[in-house]
Amino acid sequence: MAFAQSDHVRRADGLSEAEMLLPVVREVLDRTGLDTERLGFVCSGSSDYLAGRPFSFTMALDAVGAWPPVSESHVEMDGAWALYEAWVKLLTGEADTALVYSWGKSSGGDLPEVLTRTLDPYYLAPLWPDSVAVAGLQTRALLDAGITDERELAGVAARSRNAAAANPRAQLRSSPPPEELLADDYLAEPLRRHDLPPVTDGAAAVVLAAGDTARELCARPAWIRGMDHRIEAHSPGVRDLTDSPSTRLAAERAGLFDEGAPAPDTAELHAPFTAQEVILRRALRLGEDTVVNPSGGALAANPVMAAGLIRIGEAADRVLRGTSRRAVAHATSGPWLQHNLVAVVEADEAASAPGTDGGADAAQAREESR
Repeated sequence: MAFAQSDHVRRADGLSEAEMLLPVVREVLDRTGLDTERLGFVCSGSSDYLAGRPFSFTMALDAVGAWPPVSESHVEMDGAWALYEAWVKLLTGEADTALVYSWGKSSGGDLPEVLTRTLDPYYLAPLWPDSVAVAGLQTRALLDAGITDERELAGVAARSRNAAAANPRAQLRSSPPPEELLADDYLAEPLRRHDLPPVTDGAAAVVLAAGDTARELCARPAWIRGMDHRIEAHSPGVRDLTDSPSTRLAAERAGLFDEGAPAPDTAELHAPFTAQEVILRRALRLGEDTVVNPSGGALAANPVMAAGLIRIGEAADRVLRGTSRRAVAHATSGPWLQHNLVAVVEADEAASAPGTDGGADAAQAREESR
């Protein structure tokens, strides 16, 4: 029904998680006319490792309010998985509206070292390979396989950050041309600074609704036609780091490849490193007609634990605004694209066309959306 996000910055000094979230939560509720009393379910996503204290999400609940009581849940993951939980809640009929929010204050510590905690705790984490070194291994595998080259990766970075010029919430909103980017020194060969996401503090929120409730709240809802998530083996030694079969399988189960379905006109991909966009494009079979990361993606703003939810929100927002008819959104968690979620979001043209009541097609769409 609605999507809102904060201004993404390098450091949100002086703001607690609740203070960072409150304006975002109020904005997304105001857009739908809802208040907390009408929310059937509330779900959040975050990480205690970023906050540096246990059960940090309980303090962020102040952004929702202590009264009236709400049915609430939390996932220790990106907010995209909180949205998945809320979506399932709506599908079961246990709620007809839901608020989903997530946040990440990545500036609180050494982010590359914090992310080592996502590695296998017995064999890899004790070696402390940070997230940049880990991504370098995947990028090197792609380069050695001849799937991409450093110039293409520089082009991904330049295109993404220049696209973010139209996104007032993005942290990085411009880029030198690829030729200048390639002149920089390596940070961790073969990665240069442009191959990495920025360290970002930020938050996002989404409101979901089911069936006729959705049509009451929004003239042109963005319908989630399918959503699925799949996970791969923890050990990189048993995986092909140049491919993402879990993304491909999640997309298949979400209906992206359904026979007769049009190709998506928009794709919001959670690719924090340039090489990961190359892998995801191949796994999702995206062609030249699909606009990839018109918001700038995670290369323009990467609030950890919110960047995946933002990809779904950005894709849905384009449908809500009428600039996209069928969009695919992707979120990832873990090293080397280990855990991947794919959502297909579409407009309901029959129900939202001006001057029509939708007729039988609208009734059928309502039943399908339930």
